[in-house]
Amino acid sequence: KLCEGILNILEKDTKTSCQVACLETLRILSRDKKVLVPVTTKRNMQILMRLAKLDTVEDPLERVSEFPVIVEALKCLCNIIFNSPVAQKLSLELNLAAMLCNLLEKCKDQQFVDDIKCFDLRLLFLLSLLHTDIRSQLRQELQGVQVLTQALESSLSVRWTEEYKAAEDRDRPPLSLQDTDCAIEALKALFNVTLDSWNVHSKNESHQFRYMAAILRYCLLTTGPTEDKTEELH
Repeated sequence: KLCEGILNILEKDTKTSCQVACLETLRILSRDKKVLVPVTTKRNMQILMRLAKLDTVEDPLERVSEFPVIVEALKCLCNIIFNSPVAQKLSLELNLAAMLCNLLEKCKDQQFVDDIKCFDLRLLFLLSLLHTDIRSQLRQELQGVQVLTQALESSLSVRWTEEYKAAEDRDRPPLSLQDTDCAIEALKALFNVTLDSWNVHSKNESHQFRYMAAILRYCLLTTGPTEDKTEELH
């Protein structure tokens, strides 16, 4: 009942501070699988997707004041999808993966969106891990390899000297914690999406995998903010 009450409040137009507080509470509650059973419905998923700006294909991310709401809504979706097989099935029906790829595109060249990007990538990782149909959809329909590789490239700030050769700068500073976390989530999602890619048939696929291999090599030469984070990245 508490979760339903929170979602009823979130369905209305309330202040940003109220939305964040409600979502933080829901995120904690959503760790309990028993709590999720009555609230994992199409309507409730759509409420969270709207708050995460996943239902607006054209609208850019402009209002920085809304960013904390987007992040908390994505965190809630991560917990719900991880803990609920019903939510995993609804994700395919609601075309969640396509909306996440679209949100990731909106994060390009934007400031203050690192947390949005990181939890978007984490959700793509979870979907590609837990639902084989979504994994196939990402690979075949949504150009997931390209989208995720570009997200990885952006997080690592790769500079190119040739088509498949990244610049090697041994003196470059370590990655920030946020960029490292984004890169790790992109790598995890990429692993899932390319898991069954034993045969590369097309010229475009060949290009994508050579491009990705160059970025992965660059990643191995990159250090994170701490020794543990560097090990996790590698």
